[in-house]
Amino acid sequence: MSQNQTRRRALSIIGGAGVAMVAGCLGGDDESESGDDHDDEMDDHEDEMAGDEAGVRVAHLSPDAPNVDVYIDGDAVLEDVPYLDVSDSLDLESGSYDVMITAAGDMDTVVYDEELEIGDGDYTIAALGELDEQNQPFEPAVLEDDLSDPGEMARVRLVHASPDAPAVDVTVGDGEVVLVEDAAFGDAAAVEVEPDDYTLEVRPATEDNDGDIVAEFPVSPDAGTIYSAFAVGYLDPEAAPDDVDAPFDLELVVDASHGDEDSEMDDDEMDDASHGDEDSEMDDDEMDDASHGDEDSETDDDEMDDDGGY
Repeated sequence: MSQNQTRRRALSIIGGAGVAMVAGCLGGDDESESGDDHDDEMDDHEDEMAGDEAGVRVAHLSPDAPNVDVYIDGDAVLEDVPYLDVSDSLDLESGSYDVMITAAGDMDTVVYDEELEIGDGDYTIAALGELDEQNQPFEPAVLEDDLSDPGEMARVRLVHASPDAPAVDVTVGDGEVVLVEDAAFGDAAAVEVEPDDYTLEVRPATEDNDGDIVAEFPVSPDAGTIYSAFAVGYLDPEAAPDDVDAPFDLELVVDASHGDEDSEMDDDEMDDASHGDEDSEMDDDEMDDASHGDEDSETDDDEMDDDGGY
């Protein structure tokens, strides 16, 4: 394998639509396709019920914006959110919402006021760019969160939120493995990796993914865990607006973890097994009691024989 081929050996890049299409092509035989009409109707109804809600959180990634309040349809849902804060998820019904972002405690200072369409699933509303638009305009982006279980792998979504950074490549192993290619400001890409210790290498995007490393970040993802890695701040401190101190950094946030669920299930199984042993012990005791009962019966027979002898 050539060096270029090795460098381009990207780890699994996730495409939800692609997965859905492949699954759809793996149909069964005619009998399974016919199925039961009633079951199909029940499944459709359950799908409709499951699709009525959305989980929404807010990430403040604008380095020159003050702490903010977030309003949805006129109601304050988050208050005094600082730079780099990622809120807990809010449960909403899917649909259209008026989203307004203001300076904390000052509804007259509105930095964003638009209608957003929130569909089924989970989303992050990421406040990107700058209020003074020195490098990038301020604009919240709606990112769809894939919180499905990655199994024995870990899923990491990288989000380019650095206003002055160019398009970047993200590699590991001194460029031998390319995780993300040519990600521009506002782009997001997810990859699945084996749980291990890595050093993420951020490079200006090049055709061969071999640009000079401008930043490195150690990460140790766990199996069954989903992360968002937000590249934030200013690559060049002089590119920042006056009085803004926000160096280039990587904010790693745990979106969801399925590993603990497996552990809890294992604990429950262990408890069940333990109870099973107790039942087994009880059965053994009952068997012993039955055995003693037979001995008593034999004793009674002997006593009757002795009585008969007299």
